[in-house]
Amino acid sequence: MVNYNGSLVDDSGVALQQNRGFLYGDSVFETIKVLDSKVLFLEDHYFRLMASMRIVRMEIPMGFTMEYFEEQILNLIRQLDGAQSIRVRFSVFRKSGGFYLPTTNDVEFIVTAEPLESALYSFDGAAYEVELFKDFYVTKQLLSTIKSNNRLVQITGSVFAHENGYDNCLLMNDEKNVVEGLQGNLFMLMGNKLVTPPVLDGCLNGVMRKQILAIAKKMEGLEVVEESISPFDLQKADELFLTNVIKGIQPITKYRKKEYKTEFASELLKKLNAQVRLA
Repeated sequence: MVNYNGSLVDDSGVALQQNRGFLYGDSVFETIKVLDSKVLFLEDHYFRLMASMRIVRMEIPMGFTMEYFEEQILNLIRQLDGAQSIRVRFSVFRKSGGFYLPTTNDVEFIVTAEPLESALYSFDGAAYEVELFKDFYVTKQLLSTIKSNNRLVQITGSVFAHENGYDNCLLMNDEKNVVEGLQGNLFMLMGNKLVTPPVLDGCLNGVMRKQILAIAKKMEGLEVVEESISPFDLQKADELFLTNVIKGIQPITKYRKKEYKTEFASELLKKLNAQVRLA
């Protein structure tokens, strides 16, 4: 069951040979977690999607309000028999027609959903090793900060990680600064200083990144900054971890010969879950 332009159907019937999201990557999307029929971080997801559509010059329908956005998600997940935790993808793409130049800026959307195993955020403390992915780079530009169908750097990086036995890879921008992981934003703890790359470096303007920054800034004795991270900084860090809205926080335990602690990430995770429970 999917939600296609507001109608619940077994199959959208979208013809791939005509779909601009498939043909040209002319699509933006949000990956969303729903817990107990509540869309987590609803406002942040909605406004990022609207910003993404504006950046790529899609026409935003007049009735596409935050309430409408939420309704389309909830209408679909009601079809998932009693699932407590659900992963949702809300994809928006320009209507068919044209080549690189579209014949219209009007849009369509598809919402898909699947149950998740765990409800609240957690991690099990298992080893999690990463490596730098140096075959391709993230471009330091506005388009890199949104979620679009143009994810070939992340895809080839994922293949590289799998082929070489790594759990994830860290991506660099064209100035050779480390900007993010394959599926999430990067945070680095050095003493009492928590660092994450600025959006201007080309990292995803992550919804969970925003939540972690807000939580961390309330922690006494902790300096929180957004500044560039070089590959050399990684081996001087006390902790490294990745964030996204599905996993929450994923600690990195090893990069090359350096092994990292996870105590701070564990403390942050407790605060994140407390916030989610109150939402």
